[in-house]
Amino acid sequence: MSTNDENAAVPDEADASERKAEWEDPAAPLWNGLKYGVRGLGVLLVVGLLVWWPYKGLPGLWGVLVGAGMGGGFVLITVVAILFTSKASPSVVMGALMGSYLVKVVALIAVTALIKDMDFYNKAALVTMLLGAIVLVLGGELLGVMKTRQVYVDPEKTTD
Repeated sequence: MSTNDENAAVPDEADASERKAEWEDPAAPLWNGLKYGVRGLGVLLVVGLLVWWPYKGLPGLWGVLVGAGMGGGFVLITVVAILFTSKASPSVVMGALMGSYLVKVVALIAVTALIKDMDFYNKAALVTMLLGAIVLVLGGELLGVMKTRQVYVDPEKTTD
C-alpha cells in the first residue's frame, strides 16, 4: 500500500465518525430543518427584493422585509423553541411550544394592527412575502428533516 492510499484512508475515517455522530444526535433533524428553512427564507428574501423593490420602490422594500420577517419568524421560532428545550421533559417542551405560539400570535396581531393604516409598505408585497415565507420555510424545514439520516436501532447492542 502506498503512502497516498494510507493518507486517503484518514479522511474517510474522520468522515465516518462525523456521520455517526450526526446519525446518533436526536436533534440533528431539527438543526437541518432550521438550516434549510433559513436558507429558503434567504432565497425568498433576495427574490422578493429583486422583484418588489424595483417595481414599487421603497414601499416594496418594506413590504418584502416586513412580510418575510413575519412569515419566516412565525415558523422558525417553533423550531428554535423545540431545540432550546430538546433535553427537557415533555411538559417543559409543550409549555415552551404553547408559550412561543401565544407570543407569536400576539406579536402578529400587534404588528398587523400597528401597521394597518400606515402607508410606508406595499400591501401586495407584504402578503406575497408572508405567504411565500410560510410555504418556503415549512418546505425547507421538511426537506431538512427528510434528508437527515438517523439510526433507529443501536447496532452495538445485540441480544444473545
